[in-house]
Amino acid sequence: MDEPTSGLDARAAAIVMRTVRNTVDTGRTVVCTIHQPSIDIFEAFDELLLLKRGGHVVYFGPLGRDSALLVDYFRKIEGVPPIKEGYNPSTWMLEVTTPAMEEKIGNFAEIFKKSPLFKQAEELIAAEAVPAEGSEPLKFDRVYARSWPVQFQALLWKFAKTYWRFPEYNAIRYLLTLVMALLIGTNFLNLGSKRKTQQDVLNVMGALFISVIQLGVNNAQNVQPVIAIERAVSYRERPAGMYAPLPYALAAGVVEIPYCLTQTALYTVITYALVNFIWTPAKFFWFFFFMFQTLFLFTYYGIMSIAITPNVQIAQVTSILFYFLWCLFCGFLIPRPAMGGWLVWLYYLDPMAWSLYGVVGSQLGDIDNEFISYADGTTVTIKEFTRSYFGFKHELLGMVVGIMFAFTVVFFLVATWALRYLNFQNR
Repeated sequence: MDEPTSGLDARAAAIVMRTVRNTVDTGRTVVCTIHQPSIDIFEAFDELLLLKRGGHVVYFGPLGRDSALLVDYFRKIEGVPPIKEGYNPSTWMLEVTTPAMEEKIGNFAEIFKKSPLFKQAEELIAAEAVPAEGSEPLKFDRVYARSWPVQFQALLWKFAKTYWRFPEYNAIRYLLTLVMALLIGTNFLNLGSKRKTQQDVLNVMGALFISVIQLGVNNAQNVQPVIAIERAVSYRERPAGMYAPLPYALAAGVVEIPYCLTQTALYTVITYALVNFIWTPAKFFWFFFFMFQTLFLFTYYGIMSIAITPNVQIAQVTSILFYFLWCLFCGFLIPRPAMGGWLVWLYYLDPMAWSLYGVVGSQLGDIDNEFISYADGTTVTIKEFTRSYFGFKHELLGMVVGIMFAFTVVFFLVATWALRYLNFQNR
């Protein structure tokens, strides 16, 4: 019990401690911290453990009737003033063991180590450390009281409640999505239907490139403070054996699915209509699907970046470097066929590159009945242009889906590993 009498008046405190005393009399052991107890409350205790700053033991032993044993111990120390008649033993004990008194008398922890009480305590510990004959060490069939599916269910419920009670996070996310959808849609108004020249196609790709980078980065940045707060709570819950890192990391991502779906629907409907991309069910579905994968992938990256860094500030600063590299090597500013052989590996390790591959390849990669003209007058199909200039192939969209899913799994596994083995808690 941690200070059960704090904040109570004398009568209420006496009732509480009388209940505790009755509990002890039934044979149970009660370990209790106490703050400024009255004489009656102090007398209710059988033994006392008195610690000084740093956790050093000043006294450990029985109190005795009217705290006689405690008083007798300290009175035998040379230089300790005697207790006045009727004075509270607990108050007197604290007064005679202050740092100022230690400067005059000596280190009370060292004095205790030379006392018979210390030897008795050591002997008792040694005796109790020997297991009884025929006894076996405690063992448990599993580390956690519940299975991982039950942990995941409880954690998912917990995260859902957290998100519902923290509307600012999703409100800001949806507001930014709406603003960006309107800005991109109006700036690229009807450009999706213009595919006559090379510049027209590049304009369409520009709209798709901005869609991928803006929404993805915003999701990663916005989720980081939320996960940082949750991680601080998990530092208390996980060491207590409440749940494992794997269901925790899985629940942190799965709870984002309905919010990412809503965000994707909001953005896709507005942008697709304003930019006027090709209106076929297949192309609309591919655009929606790849945008959702992008949002979910970047959200898990935000979760991972918090898991492997000490705080939000470091996570966001280090993420800027990755965003820069991903933008540079995603295949838009520098097309993959134009990259040097020693740099192309950065393209394949770039999640943004595969997001761009998906949205561009699904929109333009199969158009073989429309032609575009280069500056020199030559014409090629849009399908051939996306293949030769960017290396995007429509028939490989299934592979792109798998690669983006693999990136999400990698981010999830790294986050799980970090939650299991990294602890940035300040003590």
